[in-house]
Amino acid sequence: MRDVVAGERSRRDVMAWGREAVEPELRAAVDTLPETLRRVAGFHFGWSDAQGRPTRAGAGKSVRSALTLLCSEAVGGTAAHATTAATSVELVHNFSLLHDDVMDGDTVRRHRPAAWRLFGVNLAILTGDALLTLALDLLTVSDRPEARQGGRLLGAAVRELVHGQSLDLDFEHRRTVELDQCVRMSEGKTAALLGAASGLGALFGGGDHDQVDRLRLFGERVGLAFQFADDLLGIWGDPEVTGKPVHSDLRSRKKSLPVAAALTSATPPGDELAALYERQGELADAEVTRAAELVELAGGREHCRERIDALLAEGLGHLDDAAVDASAARDLAGLAQLLARRDH
Repeated sequence: MRDVVAGERSRRDVMAWGREAVEPELRAAVDTLPETLRRVAGFHFGWSDAQGRPTRAGAGKSVRSALTLLCSEAVGGTAAHATTAATSVELVHNFSLLHDDVMDGDTVRRHRPAAWRLFGVNLAILTGDALLTLALDLLTVSDRPEARQGGRLLGAAVRELVHGQSLDLDFEHRRTVELDQCVRMSEGKTAALLGAASGLGALFGGGDHDQVDRLRLFGERVGLAFQFADDLLGIWGDPEVTGKPVHSDLRSRKKSLPVAAALTSATPPGDELAALYERQGELADAEVTRAAELVELAGGREHCRERIDALLAEGLGHLDDAAVDASAARDLAGLAQLLARRDH
């Protein structure tokens, strides 16, 4: 892989660069799977159609791999030093997506049917399991001296991710969720893996202990802002851009940050939203539209935006404290801003 000077990349180019950098190793890892699981994984990654014929469907954003590669450059390494680590992170992320779609009942992923809709729940779950084992194998079989520490870092993030997802599922059966509980769930479900991605990049790039820790914290804060931006898109995102139905999180009665802020606002709109959420059966289109209005009237949208801005500032503070290469730091800061203020 050819390393590109960090300052030459635009914010969106960084993600395309990260995706292209890991795809060869990602494909090689998936090719080691049994044929049935390989076909499911190939469809999920957008490499093939349901029959296994090659295609180029919409790929994921590759945020995590881009963070890993940039953090390697930031501490004086090269992107090539951290390609295996970045590939491992992408495998973990896609393990979680396959499982999440099943648990949440989401039928669309990246403008295509979710894998479980085409191949069944069991094969989707097993394929996710297989991707997780590949991720850990890539790190643990490496002869790099950082491999053991990297494996522990990634393993801890997986445990946090699973815990966060379990909290998310638990919230569906609770009348209200406190804001700090919502934040804790998002720290596990999303922020932990972005933190691990950044920390792994610094580790494999040869960073010292403080740089690894600071960049991990940078990734976690940016990851939390990224999740809260996703919470906004789950209510107000454009389906043509996000690939998900309008108001999708409200239809499934998710207690995302803007919803939790509204439900705990002690306002008339918040009380009306709570009554809607407690109704039995599927919400009608008009009720879902009204729920979105109530979240905004109760201050949930503005609260979420304020949190995002604060988290972005915290993350950039950790990046400054890491004392890393100025050019790579600019790329990391630009990527952080893009993630926190994204539209898809």
